[in-house]
Amino acid sequence: MCGIAGVIHRDRARPVDPTDLVAMAAIQHHRGPDGFGRESMDGVGFSHARLSIVDLDQDRGRQPFVSADQRLMLTKNGELYDYQRIRADLTARGARFRTKSDSELILHLFPTAGLAGTLPQLRGEFAFALYDRDDETLYLVRDRFGIKPLYWTEIAEGLVFGSELKVLFAHPEVKREIDSEGLYHQLMQTMVPGTTAFAGVHQVQPGHYLRVRRRAGELRVDQHRYWDMEFPLEGERSDGVDEQPFIDGVREHLVDAVQLRLEADVPVGCYLSGGIDSCSIMGLAAAARQGPVRAFTIGFDSAEYDETPIATEMARATGADQDVLRIDSTHLYDHFERTLWHTERTIYNTLAVAKLLMSQRVREVDYKVVLTGEGSDELFGGYPAFRRDMFLHGLDHLPPSERQEWQKLLAESNEQFRGAMLAENAVEDQALTDLVGFTPSCLQPWLAAGRRVPDLISQDRREALAGYAPGKAIAEALDGDAIRGRHPLDRAQYVWIKTMLEGQILTWGGDRVDMANSMEARPAFLDHHLAQFAAGIPPSLRIKGRTEKYVLREAMRGLLPDSLYRREKFAFMAPPAHTDPVKWAAMRQLADDYLSTARIKEAGLLDPEGVSRVFALHESESATAATQTQLDAIINHMLGVQILHRQFVAADIPALARARAAELGWT
Repeated sequence: MCGIAGVIHRDRARPVDPTDLVAMAAIQHHRGPDGFGRESMDGVGFSHARLSIVDLDQDRGRQPFVSADQRLMLTKNGELYDYQRIRADLTARGARFRTKSDSELILHLFPTAGLAGTLPQLRGEFAFALYDRDDETLYLVRDRFGIKPLYWTEIAEGLVFGSELKVLFAHPEVKREIDSEGLYHQLMQTMVPGTTAFAGVHQVQPGHYLRVRRRAGELRVDQHRYWDMEFPLEGERSDGVDEQPFIDGVREHLVDAVQLRLEADVPVGCYLSGGIDSCSIMGLAAAARQGPVRAFTIGFDSAEYDETPIATEMARATGADQDVLRIDSTHLYDHFERTLWHTERTIYNTLAVAKLLMSQRVREVDYKVVLTGEGSDELFGGYPAFRRDMFLHGLDHLPPSERQEWQKLLAESNEQFRGAMLAENAVEDQALTDLVGFTPSCLQPWLAAGRRVPDLISQDRREALAGYAPGKAIAEALDGDAIRGRHPLDRAQYVWIKTMLEGQILTWGGDRVDMANSMEARPAFLDHHLAQFAAGIPPSLRIKGRTEKYVLREAMRGLLPDSLYRREKFAFMAPPAHTDPVKWAAMRQLADDYLSTARIKEAGLLDPEGVSRVFALHESESATAATQTQLDAIINHMLGVQILHRQFVAADIPALARARAAELGWT
């Protein structure tokens, strides 16, 4: 895992300033503290900050790589699995490798297979830039689910890219301005796929590559999809299928995914919560290693949100060496600003802060790599919102009275998450309903929050956004062909994967808070072979009756404690601020600074009166617990946009990056 950066100029003869490349690498030193490199050719420059996981030799593994014939230049972030087999095959065909790095595979695959033939062979989480000198074309490629980040923007002289937004902002020609539509989505949590909070700054979308061709002194930029989560059409599924092949298939693919992700030249641990996802990963890792695995668990001081007891039960069952980080109310808002520096977007829940502190703990005990359980809920229908959509739209045979009873039970068991994971009241967005057939429950709490946004933003921003429809913007960014004709559960999962998974789970809940402490997280469930198999599992086996993730439970039944096997999905999140007076006071202290009238006017993003009304409503006797949970999220978002403005707009990022380079001694 590393940080990558680069520039391509419109003019082939215009050299890339090496101090820009160094600064762009230095500002993301946290992603790669183990080494630094830069290379340039033909008006194209790459730099790389390295976190050594595979091939620890610093000279041999130093990127960017240039092919032996000087045709190709590569800088890559992430891990490729099964690379030993591919390397052996290529060697038998005459390839000669100069390093032991998995990244070098790309330089040997591309000349004969092209990008179209290379990408299907790449398994793992990655983002890379590849420049083809012969064709004067730059490719920016992102993995299938967006586990690894990759941003880009155009400047007067060309295009700039990097692993983080601050990498782009380290370049002196990149504008730093919060976009009005981006502001809207930061305040409501859910972003439009491919966008950021900042004007003119984009993401390479998951499963896509950006092709940048230099032709006659101009850059031609287009984005192409090479992979997508493809659910079968409803007519392609057969009734009355035998469940055992699906159970066996999930087990087989997951065992393979875990086994591959244990490969590293450094120790590998596991994140362990109280869910079946992380427990399954840890159990399989322990079995594959034939010995204890180091397990890292977050413990909260609120019994309602703490999963430590059941995680400890699993750790004991597998003989794991469990490391529990206890986090109380005083920890979270103290580290809120630092967390936003790394997430580069707003967060609705301080779980992101907790995970940043956990990754810090992992590095303190000399671990660089952990396996995680992210992706399981997305593949197997684990979230409460999926069950709600299944009950409402996917069970035509279910009598209305029974449907209502199931809905009632679901609401009762997830009462503490209303306002965040589930909307307090049903919300319909016409554009999303037209596309999906219904408004997915996973987006409803954030669409409800979005209705409050116009009252929160400054007058000029409000005028600029007159008539803006956030649900329509999200709907227009989704592929209707991948949604239409699918089962309702498939449609709901697809929307989540394209919005919440990439924009939340894998961003502020994954890469960004892990790499903040130079720690690599490997989500085994997001192996694309497993994902493709999971897409073919009948919806009735993903959610069977009232049991979510049924097929996964059965596949892992032999290694799960009975209490966990029978446990209903519990959303893993930190206690909201309103649940603890100490935490609320810590939040208010932060708000006294960032949400003061003076700070609000200075940034020009929010409306002071609108902000005051949020706090007044939150503290009113009429506010329900669900309303308070929603307002907690909105307050975090308001704090977030103010912090983003101070950290990335008001601050001199190019100067900060150059100072960091000087401090590190990078040249």
